[in-house]
Amino acid sequence: MSSPIAIGRRHGPPPLLLHLLILHLLLGFQHLCYSLATYSNRSTAAMPAPCLPDQAAALLRLKHSFNMTNKSECTLASWRAGTDCCRWEGVRCGVGIGVGHVTSLDLGECGLESAALDPALFELTSLRHLNLAWNNFSGSHIPTIGFERLTELTYLNLSNSKFAGQIPNTIGRLTNLISLDLSTDFFLIDLDDEFLSVATYSPAWLLVAPNIVSIVANLHNLKELYMGTIDLSSNSMVQWCSAFSNSTTPQLQVLSLPYCYLEVPICESLSGIRSLSEINLQYNFIHGPIPESFGDLPSLSVLSLTHNSLEGSFPSRIFQNKNLTSVDVRYNFELSGSLPKNISSNDILVDLLVSSTNFSGPIPNSVGNIKSLENLGVASSDFSQELPSSIGQLRSLNSLEITGAGVVGAVPSWIANLTSLTLLDFSNCGLSGKIPSAIGAIKNLKRLALYKCNFSGQIPQDLFNLTQLRVIYLQYNNFIGTLELSSFWKLPDLFSLNLSNNKLSVVDGEKNNSSWVSINYFYTLRLAYCNISNFPSALSLMPWVGNLDLSGNQIHGTIPQWAWETSSELFILNLLHNKFDNIGYNYLPFYLEIVDLSYNLFQGPIPITGPDTWLLDCSNNRFSSMPFNFSSQLSGMSYLMASRNNLSGEIPLSICDARDILLLDLSYNNLSGLIPLCLLEDINSLSVFNLKANQLHGELPRNIKKGCALEALDFSENMFEGQLPTSLVACRDLEVLDIGNNQISGGFPCWASMLPKLQVLVLKSNKFTGEVGSSAIEKDNTCEFANLRILDLASNNFSGTLHHKWLKRLKSMMETSSSATLLMQYQHNVHSTTYQFSTSIAYKGYEVTFTKILRTLVVIDVSDNALHGSIPKSIGELVLLRGLNMSHNALTGPIPSQLGALHELESLDLSSNDLSGEIPQELAQLHFLSVLNLSYNGLVGRIPDSPQFSNNLSYLGNIGLCGFPLSKECSNMTTPPSSHPSEEKHVDVILFLFVGLGVGIGFAVIIVVTWGIRIKKRSQDSRFPFWKKVLCM
Repeated sequence: MSSPIAIGRRHGPPPLLLHLLILHLLLGFQHLCYSLATYSNRSTAAMPAPCLPDQAAALLRLKHSFNMTNKSECTLASWRAGTDCCRWEGVRCGVGIGVGHVTSLDLGECGLESAALDPALFELTSLRHLNLAWNNFSGSHIPTIGFERLTELTYLNLSNSKFAGQIPNTIGRLTNLISLDLSTDFFLIDLDDEFLSVATYSPAWLLVAPNIVSIVANLHNLKELYMGTIDLSSNSMVQWCSAFSNSTTPQLQVLSLPYCYLEVPICESLSGIRSLSEINLQYNFIHGPIPESFGDLPSLSVLSLTHNSLEGSFPSRIFQNKNLTSVDVRYNFELSGSLPKNISSNDILVDLLVSSTNFSGPIPNSVGNIKSLENLGVASSDFSQELPSSIGQLRSLNSLEITGAGVVGAVPSWIANLTSLTLLDFSNCGLSGKIPSAIGAIKNLKRLALYKCNFSGQIPQDLFNLTQLRVIYLQYNNFIGTLELSSFWKLPDLFSLNLSNNKLSVVDGEKNNSSWVSINYFYTLRLAYCNISNFPSALSLMPWVGNLDLSGNQIHGTIPQWAWETSSELFILNLLHNKFDNIGYNYLPFYLEIVDLSYNLFQGPIPITGPDTWLLDCSNNRFSSMPFNFSSQLSGMSYLMASRNNLSGEIPLSICDARDILLLDLSYNNLSGLIPLCLLEDINSLSVFNLKANQLHGELPRNIKKGCALEALDFSENMFEGQLPTSLVACRDLEVLDIGNNQISGGFPCWASMLPKLQVLVLKSNKFTGEVGSSAIEKDNTCEFANLRILDLASNNFSGTLHHKWLKRLKSMMETSSSATLLMQYQHNVHSTTYQFSTSIAYKGYEVTFTKILRTLVVIDVSDNALHGSIPKSIGELVLLRGLNMSHNALTGPIPSQLGALHELESLDLSSNDLSGEIPQELAQLHFLSVLNLSYNGLVGRIPDSPQFSNNLSYLGNIGLCGFPLSKECSNMTTPPSSHPSEEKHVDVILFLFVGLGVGIGFAVIIVVTWGIRIKKRSQDSRFPFWKKVLCM
């Protein structure tokens, strides 16, 4: 027998075995093919079928409407005819009933550009998810027709896509919407903490929603609404409350409306939407209180209300919400409240930001137990305390903001423990002393704000070791010493620096260019009142500076030419209060937006600015002329101030090209000619118009149209004539109307009472005639100046009497009314720029120009007219009066004792009339009275004994007065006249007896007057019997 091993090695397997092996392999392969086929069939059934031809055609038309740029993130290369559109970039199709239909289109952040949204989109009627965010539709309108076809839509995102115009109501028909985002993102240009500018990635408020109800009324399934930077200003309180209530949007969870120009209170109806978890209303103009019922929202986790005008008390119950992760109410300066002692019970709170408010009381030590905190901002306005040391245990803090005068002491040493801090803000507080060197241990610090406190000493060198610093704000303190700008170049990331209003002397320092290479991205440099005498040469190496403030220094001469040529980004320039005399350039850079050249010595023509300049202040210089053709620079101008210069000639007609101008001040110049009619008749945007103290003449424009936006009009001290145009009633916001010192004629303008906000009316030194407020006597609803605070009618030809019925209609002189600001001023909500109203009136015996008008200044001046009759007793009801001048008229009768009720009165002038009788004793109660003039009347009797009656000149021309301060003493029988009827009757009897006895009438009158005075005194001093007084005669 042969060995099997040998056989196998020699001959291989036998044929039968080989055949069986092959057969087994074939059967196995067949089974594998069957399994693969089965798997393939199952997979095909689960995947969507190829998209329908009409869907692909619509998408291709949509693609052709887009332009791809080098900034486009999506090329849509997969969008090709003949391929399955369900597999295209950003496209998803449905299964089941919707097989082959596009249900999701996501082109968000693709950076595509298009002239408009192509209607082909609306053929994709099965869409449930549509995202076109962060594309560019070139300011086109959202189509008014088409969206109503997308009835299946649950998610719609058109944010940051540069749509414009009114949001179409058709979006409100998408009743299945769960999430709607039409917002435009915004960011803050942190120029400094006093000038915070809001900017957007596309022009703000391109989209408008005049009626928010029409958009959300039917969106009952809506859970998320994002409409940031959409203009909602036209919505009334009723619309705002109707739009967001449990009956309209019952499932709403996220309400995000930041920077929407909202000027209404927060609606209580929001509290009825129990599902709300996030409320974001920051950067609006919302006023009033935060609803107490917000504390009852069970799911509330985020409450962001920063930068509004909220007031009242913050509902403390909100802090008890266990879901609360973030609360931010900063920069609501009238919002009060306090932090609860047990605030540490919230262990998920990440943001606790109540700084820059009117919060008071102690900062609880327990705040240091909230280990989850990352951002802490607290305020204490009235409770003097040092910062709790427990805050030093919050090692995870990224930002710490402390404000309020109640926070006192030095910067604590435990600040060095907070090594994670990137932001440290101690501002508007009572902290004092030197900045500790421990601050150098916070190596991650990017923003250091220590302004408007009481810090002193020198700026520590440790500060320059914080190499990640981007922002340093040290303004309004008491820092001393000489500081070299070159010291800050050690901080390579420094972006913004403010050293203003200290006791520093800032100099350039080293001029080694190799150490200055790293300052290329320096953007904000504010060195106001830093004792600088030369234009900083460091600016030649700072091409990116956008905000430059060198105001309040002693820099003189010409602005260097390189200063204009170096900076290509400069858009804010403040050179206020220096000694410059030459601009150095005829044309200011086109990119400048805000230019303040005021209070210098500049000469020649006003410089020509670029189309982007919206504020130019050239006031208080020596400029001699305006460019004849203003057209090139006025297209974007909002504020033009050129008062107190040497401007002459006529106002150029090209000023009419300033179609959007808000404020024009050309006062105190030598301008002549007529007012261009367009400024009052055609430009509806103009809010402040000041031409005071020029040589302008002619009649005032008469065709002022509806929509006039004027808030202050000052044409005083010119040579205008004719009548005051009644069309001014179209200016419903007018607060100040001053046309004093002109040649205006006509009767008293009762029609001006139809201006509901009018508070200052100055008509003095004109040619007005007739009675004052005469129609008020005849009708009950006319001539009611309910808000008037200053009325100056002096030096006209008004006649007749002042009627008590008209005076009773001066309601604002009777009772204090709440007002948003103590100062009367113009403030634009967008530009955050203020202009303080002014006026010139006679006050305390002098002509005074009030450059700031306090709303507490209440004055009536009707002096130097032809008024007659008695002084109305109802003047005593005008209890807020601080100045009353009725001198140089023909008033008669006694001084009403009711004037003693004017406890705020500081100046009273009744001189040069025909007043008679005694000075009322009640006037001695006017403790604030500092100026009193009763001269040249027919007053008699003893002068009341009070400090405010001690000026001898106040009584000239009243020969019947006696007593201090006059040298004429009162006899023992000299007493104030009585108003008691029986005493008056007794005097009449004595007069009758003397006449009956034939005694000379002159002697009788003398006796009667003397006796009358003595008899009246009897009621005041009963210690002496009447017969003793008679014997002493």
